[in-house]
Amino acid sequence: MTEPRLLIDSHGRTLRDLRVSITDRCNFRCLYCLPETEAAQNFYRGHWAHLPNPAPIVQQWVPRAHILSFEEIERVIRLGVSLGIQKVRLTGGEPLLRHNVEDLVARIAAIPGLTDLAMTTNGFFFPQKARALRAAGLRRISFSLDSLARDNFKKITGRDGLAEVLESISLAQELGLHPVKVNAVVIRGLNDHEIEALADFAHERDLSMRFIEFMPLDSARAWLKEMVVPGREVLARLQTRFSLRPVPTENPSATARRWAFPDGRGEVGIIAPVSEPFCGHCNRIRLTADGKIRTCLFSVKEQDLRSQLRAGASDDELADWLKGVVWQKEARHHIGEPEFRPPPRSMSCIGG
Repeated sequence: MTEPRLLIDSHGRTLRDLRVSITDRCNFRCLYCLPETEAAQNFYRGHWAHLPNPAPIVQQWVPRAHILSFEEIERVIRLGVSLGIQKVRLTGGEPLLRHNVEDLVARIAAIPGLTDLAMTTNGFFFPQKARALRAAGLRRISFSLDSLARDNFKKITGRDGLAEVLESISLAQELGLHPVKVNAVVIRGLNDHEIEALADFAHERDLSMRFIEFMPLDSARAWLKEMVVPGREVLARLQTRFSLRPVPTENPSATARRWAFPDGRGEVGIIAPVSEPFCGHCNRIRLTADGKIRTCLFSVKEQDLRSQLRAGASDDELADWLKGVVWQKEARHHIGEPEFRPPPRSMSCIGG
């Protein structure tokens, strides 16, 4: 009997979802990822007597020669699809900083067997690329929107870009991208007072709003559990304000628990990896912009695929190598446990 060509780990999980970071560079300096601004430093000083890393915190970008080419990314995705990958999400950094990104989208969209192609972006440059991305085959998109207040948005992201993001959300809907998702990382003392306003925004605009717990993925290593607003607390507040009905899902690997508004316009979801881990059903694997495979968002080790690609490995050799890497996928992360170690690279380098 022929061995099945699927990516299965030692815990019996079959991997179907590939997250691909196409650049580690970003034009934002979000407090929960690249907290290099004075506002970020001041916020963290309110929680730490001494910051773990003294300011300024400067991200060291990966040399361009190490970044995978479009041809290399396409090859990896094509191989992944042959091994059972069904969904691909392009991330960064900020993926729209990658020159001619629409050409990469077109390459990926043409791969037979791929059922879902999405992108996560901060939205700042989306208006310039939106129509080309849609024409190239992008099917859905997620935007980061952590605040609806201009000053707070600037404090969180380090950029005065709220108007551009709001324009991008509207444009994505006009172009028929569906669903349009909006992600907000909720941090106590920073934007948790906007939870209800963000939900109202989702209802008014008929959007899928996702509230995400603050995770230890910032380059400053300044994360504290006390800053996390647990998903249960977010849900309790939303249920006090809105008459929400649960949205059933047939996908046990879904990261968000979802609720719809009673009139059917929009929905909210809660992603709670810190307080309510969903590791047991995780079917995701990540490819970093510099060609490393990560079997968990919080992996402390990465496996070097780029060297395999550039050493002339055949597709069969790469498939065997990938299957061996996936077999070692972690059972779970250890956030909040004494042995937890944060990843050595920030979210910008890992890819969302």
